[in-house]
Amino acid sequence: MIKGQFTYEEAAAYIERIPKFTKKHPLWHTREFLHRLSDPAMDARIIHVAGTNGKGSVCAYLQAILMAEGKKTGFFTSPHLVSVNERIRINNQQISDERFLEIFKEVEEVAGQMEEEGLGHPSYFEFLFGMGMLTFAREKVDYIILETGLGGRLDATNAVEHPAACVITSISLDHTDILGDTIEKIAAEKAGILKKDVPVFFDGSCKKSSDVIRKTAEAVGAPCREISKNAYEIREVDWKHIAFSRVNAYDKDVIYEIPLCGCYQAMNVELALETAEYLMEAAGRKQEIKERSRVWAEALAGITWEGRMERIGDHMILDGAHNPGAIAAFAESVREAEKSAAVSQEAPGTKELEGDPVIVFSAVADKKYEEMIQDLCTQIPARCYVVTEIEDKRRVPAEELKAVFERYTDRPVLERKELKDALRTAEQNRSKEGKIYCLGSLYLVGMVKKLLAGGGNHAEF
Repeated sequence: MIKGQFTYEEAAAYIERIPKFTKKHPLWHTREFLHRLSDPAMDARIIHVAGTNGKGSVCAYLQAILMAEGKKTGFFTSPHLVSVNERIRINNQQISDERFLEIFKEVEEVAGQMEEEGLGHPSYFEFLFGMGMLTFAREKVDYIILETGLGGRLDATNAVEHPAACVITSISLDHTDILGDTIEKIAAEKAGILKKDVPVFFDGSCKKSSDVIRKTAEAVGAPCREISKNAYEIREVDWKHIAFSRVNAYDKDVIYEIPLCGCYQAMNVELALETAEYLMEAAGRKQEIKERSRVWAEALAGITWEGRMERIGDHMILDGAHNPGAIAAFAESVREAEKSAAVSQEAPGTKELEGDPVIVFSAVADKKYEEMIQDLCTQIPARCYVVTEIEDKRRVPAEELKAVFERYTDRPVLERKELKDALRTAEQNRSKEGKIYCLGSLYLVGMVKKLLAGGGNHAEF
């Protein structure tokens, strides 16, 4: 470890080295860590969000709604795509390098003391969580939105004992080596964030997970609100947005238009809206909810959430789908958008989907990448698949990904280890009107964004 003065670059490098000299700790360790930081921001109203897919989006929607209400909002999220600062946001602005370094120095001092006393250095995620909470305390935020990192029950964010509300998003098989190999086991881990008298709002689309969440809520004494697809009606999906209306007494006449094309975003928005309505009621403002609906709709219409069906230029779309459930949601969104495009062009059917897209894919080894690939080949028969590698020790070699794809498709599968070569190959192989989808890992999304931010133009690759 480095002692003494740090530059921002040294601080960021230090954090990236943490996994090499420490390990994950039990929750008492995180609580002790926060206590030594003077229990920062524990007096703020905290919304705790867990789930397999969609939790980042729900957090982003909640952030937009709270900001529309004039509330100063802190948001702790993971992973980051380009800069580690992305994980700590104030009113949707990642903290500056100067603020990051200032907070880092205080947290590093406490971490060093704990290590010297034999308690163990905080883990990578613990350290950043501590930085986030200390930042939120210094900024005197009104609300904090906490996105769990992995699971829920044993996640460092679960050290917060008195949140204002909990949210559980869509649950599917992911991190099965840690969370369990069934939907029920994973749901139990996610439901580990529930607390007595703290309401939970959850995606009720999957019966297996819903049964577990309801039983857990009853056991701990948490009021629960199960949200089904009957809560909203999708009006339109295209490459630029999704539009839907809600089925409730507050704003059934309001059309919500979200500038993201994923069909699954309607459920994510509904979760955020129902949570926000509860917070309004808890603040004694129930009578204001109906009149605020259009304000919230306007705030949500301007939202951006990187790496979630994010359109880059005219024909490239980035999506962080990195497990089978997310791949299924991605495929549904692509089909619906293609169907909408076909209708608007007065073209019968969706024939252009068959063989037209080009998919750039990469994955990490601890994901169910073979199942993801099988689902992709079945649901999105592409013009060709381009496999590449992410910059991480857990990457799956491109040649292995190629072999897996070839087991499930007779379409061309092209191997390009370097991302720049992969994007160039995708451009060379797409049809005039075809789109390029980059997915399989948020690491891949981050790499593409970093490459383009560095002056690259995907149209030139």
